[in-house]
Amino acid sequence: MASDATPPPIDQMAATTLKDDGPESLALWAQFSDRVLIRSIVCRSDGGAGLAGQKVRVGGWVKTGREQGKGSFAFLELNDGSCLANLQVIVDKDVSSLEQLVQTGTCIYVQGELKKPPEGTKQKVELRVEKVIDVGLVDPSKYPLPKTKLTLEFLRDLVHLRPRTNTISAVARIRNDLAYATHTFFQKHGFLYVHTPIITTSDCEGAGEMFQVTTLFSDSDKLEKELKENPPPAESEIEAAKLLVKEKGDIVSQLKSAKASKEEISTAVSELTRAKDSLASLEERSKFKPGLPQRDGKIDYSRDFFARQAFLTVSGQLQVEGFVCALSSVYTFGPTFRAEHSHTSRHLAEFWMVEPEMAFADLKDNMNCAEAYVRFLCQWLLDNCLDDMEFMVKNFDKTAIDRLKMVASTPFERISYTEAVQRLENVTDKKFENKVEWGIDLASEHERYLTEVIFKKPVIVYNYPKEIKAFYMRLNDDMKTVAAMDVLVPKVGELIGGSQREERYEVIEKRILDMGLPLEPYDWYLDLRRYGPVKHCGFGLGFERMVLFATGIDNIRDVIPFPRYPGRADL
Repeated sequence: MASDATPPPIDQMAATTLKDDGPESLALWAQFSDRVLIRSIVCRSDGGAGLAGQKVRVGGWVKTGREQGKGSFAFLELNDGSCLANLQVIVDKDVSSLEQLVQTGTCIYVQGELKKPPEGTKQKVELRVEKVIDVGLVDPSKYPLPKTKLTLEFLRDLVHLRPRTNTISAVARIRNDLAYATHTFFQKHGFLYVHTPIITTSDCEGAGEMFQVTTLFSDSDKLEKELKENPPPAESEIEAAKLLVKEKGDIVSQLKSAKASKEEISTAVSELTRAKDSLASLEERSKFKPGLPQRDGKIDYSRDFFARQAFLTVSGQLQVEGFVCALSSVYTFGPTFRAEHSHTSRHLAEFWMVEPEMAFADLKDNMNCAEAYVRFLCQWLLDNCLDDMEFMVKNFDKTAIDRLKMVASTPFERISYTEAVQRLENVTDKKFENKVEWGIDLASEHERYLTEVIFKKPVIVYNYPKEIKAFYMRLNDDMKTVAAMDVLVPKVGELIGGSQREERYEVIEKRILDMGLPLEPYDWYLDLRRYGPVKHCGFGLGFERMVLFATGIDNIRDVIPFPRYPGRADL
């Protein structure tokens, strides 16, 4: 590192991730920013003490600030979001005006020397500022995030500012690590990442709770405005235009009969063409009517943008199956949408799903993959995100880290749906709100009782009744159940849902019809069963549920950056 705090040449720059080579290693310059990440200073094994004497530039937002020594200097707690911990920064009044620096929320970019603080202090290193390069001021009387503790519910009204809080920034880093771990796991095992469409014409779940994508309303508004400014032609205008076309046509005929010159005939034909175009335009405009286009008393979606009904996807599974039937192992990871009018702490209108698919694989392979994936995620957080997880333990769920350790190290229990129901029916120490009987869709209270009380570890329930599962799940030989599986974990219940897919054409066609769904939107999906069908399976993990499980936070609206739910779609 250069002594004047100038970053080294780009070909010599270290990576931005922490690389701790012991107490003598230098702080790392961010590769694409002229500064040192606070994480690379305070998250070292020596707390940054080995960096004393190094000159660095740092930037961040003031968490707390106070003037000391009768206003001769100020202590600032600075955080740049790279980690939970703050860097203590000391600024003398000779370097900068202190009043504007000590306000919570102020952004500062400073240069100085790292020093060891006096013995007995909590910090292992602090920054003595030599130069204030830039300041982003804040008006403390208007700043909506004071130093006092704020509820998560309050912060939902400030989604653009809440990442500055310890809780939401910690959730963001945990979420980032889970996303990185997801790609790492599937790439490591030879899966290809496929981007499936957000706009679809297929309903994967068959539930009908989908957001419609249409331009008909905006088109109708535009047309209504246009008709006010330029009303449709009257019948007399159209008749006059027809008469003009006839007159121009007669002129062309007369000129041809009289064997007029080519130039005269060409001019007359051009005038006839213009007359016909004008008539066509008038006739087309005469058909314009305000409101949505109708056909046979129903909305005419052939006039819509995609010439048919279209929706926001509830799952990328159906589309990614087209790739698994060619590339063998694939996964998709993206946003999905459900127009469900639910205000519970477990539902969002927009959420993210991880959906792998495997060819030449059955239900057992599916369960093995799902278990390995969840255990990998848990171990990843323990290995790479422990500081943020310890924050969650301290503030939200004392069992969060123990839960991760248990899941990462414990083989999952596997039981059939029938056995699960029998176990729940025999429960005597708890009265469930939802009656337990064969054929029900297990409620969250049932799922959590299985995993938290009966088995005290993650549970995979498989072979569900066909009536409560989707049409694409493979029908078992008993003709009553399908090769479906759900992974249940403590705290959230169902974390993963999956199945072996139905590859037999006649069977899946009948299942679609039996569920009252039209065949036409799924004709392309049936092609995968017509042409070289393959045994395959897959599952979907609700990403926000995984974050809930990991952090112990209670409300799903607090583990996604921009929550969308009935009545709210801020930003």
